[in-house]
Amino acid sequence: MIYLDIGGVSSKLGRDELKTALFAALDKLGPRKRVLVLPPDFTRFHSQAGFLTQCFYEYYGESLAAVLPALGTHSPMTDGQLTEMFGNIPKSLFKVHNWRTDVVTLGTVPPEYVREITEGKLDFEWPVQVNRMLVEGGFDLILSVGQVVPHEVIGMANYNKNLFVGTGGAVAINRSHFVGAVYGMERIMGRADTPVRKLFNYGSDHFGHLLPQLVYVQTVVGRDEQSGGNAVRGLFVGDTVEVFNRAAELALQVNFEMLDRPIKKCVVYLDPAEFKSTWLGNKAIYRTRMAMADGGELLIMAPGVKEFGEDPVIDRLIRKYGYFGTSRVLEAVKNNADLQDNLGAAAHLIHGSSEGRFNITYAAGGLSKAEIEAAGFRYADCAATMARYNPEKLRDGWVTMPDGEEIFFVSNPALGLWSTAERFKG
Repeated sequence: MIYLDIGGVSSKLGRDELKTALFAALDKLGPRKRVLVLPPDFTRFHSQAGFLTQCFYEYYGESLAAVLPALGTHSPMTDGQLTEMFGNIPKSLFKVHNWRTDVVTLGTVPPEYVREITEGKLDFEWPVQVNRMLVEGGFDLILSVGQVVPHEVIGMANYNKNLFVGTGGAVAINRSHFVGAVYGMERIMGRADTPVRKLFNYGSDHFGHLLPQLVYVQTVVGRDEQSGGNAVRGLFVGDTVEVFNRAAELALQVNFEMLDRPIKKCVVYLDPAEFKSTWLGNKAIYRTRMAMADGGELLIMAPGVKEFGEDPVIDRLIRKYGYFGTSRVLEAVKNNADLQDNLGAAAHLIHGSSEGRFNITYAAGGLSKAEIEAAGFRYADCAATMARYNPEKLRDGWVTMPDGEEIFFVSNPALGLWSTAERFKG
């Protein structure tokens, strides 16, 4: 059922409007005694999920029993991040998801189905895993909140990805990411119907009944060209796949930019408050790769990036194998047990390479020249690069620098997807 569907391409939904509409949708659900909220973590700060979670707390009061940020493989949120994103919600309500230990398996997707959706490339079974709190916590309502936006692994983020990755386990996360990588990122990004989404929908359809009532609260957020900030374009609340489909349709219009020519030089800025690793920062690669010209340069200004993986095991694997393309990664998977046990890391290594088609230069504030080059990237000094391409003075899109150099500037790759018509087909 759809409880709320508001917004459009040119909408600017303010906080008062969002709160009023959300409360009206929650009224339709009726009284609840024990509610669990699943918001994204700080890496999705711009989703407005923090504000919406504060609205849930105001609405339900003591009936809001717990808040479980859907960390996936990300680091736990700090007290400062919790305050900045979720305001005055008591810290005692927040729980931490450990993707390696805190999960239960609801059931499995058979290998025959995995083989079907991957066109015969893979045939392992896929465990449908969630944090054990969802099953054992005694909740009578779970509210999953987040932003629908183009995504490199699943096509369009959120909906049941928040469940099966955000609160999922190591095997489920690793294998689902590998499904996306093997199928091909360019065939996935910006699409609502993908092999990984089929995997998750199978899990929902066959095993969702084992969970309490689950309601999705989905935002669509885009750039506000007038202010230079962000604007909420849509809010969708419901408990069926239709709530995701409607949000995804709007997100494709809001967050996807089709360019009339490829980019020879793209400069992407990564906000240090949001991006501290290449595990997250490589969104700069994923979201622009279909717009990059052959032989072009992608320059990533990342003053806050100080590590490769947020998880210590993944960080070690990235440093060991680097971002050197699909064929080299698949060969490494075949011959090395550590990658076989961490297919999500292998998928990430595939995603983070340009496959030799264009050059990637990282200007990272916390990684050395030797570290950057060993991982397969070109190196640039962060301070010097940001002095030339000052993110506070540049506007998104095509920019001609004072010396005549033309660049395409992206201030936050997490909010969009860029391509040319030649590379975005179907």
